[in-house]
Amino acid sequence: MKNEEIRIRAYDPATDLKTLSQIWFDASLIAHAFIGEAQLRSQQVLIETQYLPSSETWVACRMDEPVGFISLLDTFVGGLFVKPGLQGFGIGRTLVEHAIGRKAELQLEVYADNLQACDFYRRLGFQELSRRERDDQGLPFENVHMVLRK
Repeated sequence: MKNEEIRIRAYDPATDLKTLSQIWFDASLIAHAFIGEAQLRSQQVLIETQYLPSSETWVACRMDEPVGFISLLDTFVGGLFVKPGLQGFGIGRTLVEHAIGRKAELQLEVYADNLQACDFYRRLGFQELSRRERDDQGLPFENVHMVLRK
């Protein structure tokens, strides 16, 4: 698969909500296995009812099928997820490049235990600003706050 096959388009809540929620869940089961499936299922409700509806979301499509997305809250990356099996083909990089093309900087938090994602963001030029010991739900999962500036 080549990057040329990927098209980025705006999120359409009428057609994308369930598909992106499933991409989020499937990718999270792998990347955030340390959180546990039950906790991820409860977070999925928040993805569908709060995060996707309130964010600026861009969808990566291959042959018109959503294969990943990035959700922004101004300059904060609320989520970047690529369908399992299609990771490592430049989709995530393409989504970040699209977002940084629209913003002066990007900030995000990533679970410290998600080593693959931490390495991915560092390769793209994100720099660590700080860490916190607990996630947004107050659970004891360390988060790394990172920034990428143009």
